[in-house]
Amino acid sequence: MLLDARTLRGLQDGTVTLTFRRWTTPRVRVGTLQRTRVGVVEVTSVERVPVGPDGAPVVSDDEARLAGMTSPERVLARGAGREGDLYRVGLRLAGPDPRAALREDADLDADAVEQLRTALARKDRAAAEPWTRRYLELIGAHEGVVARELAAGLGMARDDFKVRVRRLKELGLTESLDVGYRLSPRGRAYLAATADERPSS
Repeated sequence: MLLDARTLRGLQDGTVTLTFRRWTTPRVRVGTLQRTRVGVVEVTSVERVPVGPDGAPVVSDDEARLAGMTSPERVLARGAGREGDLYRVGLRLAGPDPRAALREDADLDADAVEQLRTALARKDRAAAEPWTRRYLELIGAHEGVVARELAAGLGMARDDFKVRVRRLKELGLTESLDVGYRLSPRGRAYLAATADERPSS
């Protein structure tokens, strides 16, 4: 379940506690945890929205406001045209993303560098060709560029590119911005520590 920047900001400042989704089958359940750039978000409720006499889902003004929307009509318009029922999903910010502390840890000793080197080499071996360093350097040189453009430059589909970037994020090497990505302090420190390992062109 993707949460947009407005929803994440609202979760941070406490103004958002709901989101609405149109699903044929709910894709989350109570207790689901999702890591985001603002922290770990927990699903607190999942309820099908009742429909009125006209067959349209009934969303109150308060519910729309708690979803960060200006009116019930905006909520309904957002999911218009999609199959399934409208669900009201309760959300709360459960705590910091453990990856956040990892991203900030740029004090890499020889053991930490070797652990990262081994983890990245494993990802490279699992692919048709090495990719991890190329991606790190690309993101470092193009901070804030949308994923679609970065992927196009590599001749890749955007979704495949984003999957790979998430793998780097799990190691604390990159972080997502409202638009695009950037290297984390940890990612920059790793590239600096292994600068002499850059493949020759």
